[in-house]
Amino acid sequence: MADAELEEIRRARLAQLQQQQGGAPRGAGSEGQEEQRKQAENERRSAILSQILEPEAADRLGRIRLVKESRAADIENRLIMLAQTGQLRQKVNEEQLKQLLNAVAENQRKDEEEQKVVFNRRKGGWDDDDDLLDL
Repeated sequence: MADAELEEIRRARLAQLQQQQGGAPRGAGSEGQEEQRKQAENERRSAILSQILEPEAADRLGRIRLVKESRAADIENRLIMLAQTGQLRQKVNEEQLKQLLNAVAENQRKDEEEQKVVFNRRKGGWDDDDDLLDL
């Protein structure tokens, strides 16, 4: 994926947003601007993902989004980062997406295991209160 293509998409979207703002009434507030910014960001992400994912992989990612939005967003962020750093040489197919999903799931599982804290309660032993009954 060429940087020139991404820059062209950005310029086209910026021009479109400027046209929309020119036709909108003044003083619409920051809510409208925030919504437009989010929409522009989503469109930019979609454009990048359509360039780096094969249709089957994009379908799988869409199904994942229906089930778990956070996991899909995490995978999208990783794919976009890989594309922007030039680490993707070709479009990602479904098998490569599965490998990425498995790697992310494995990392999350390891993180969860590290965060688990186990409390053991000793039955009997030095802190047993049975000695109070002997009084």
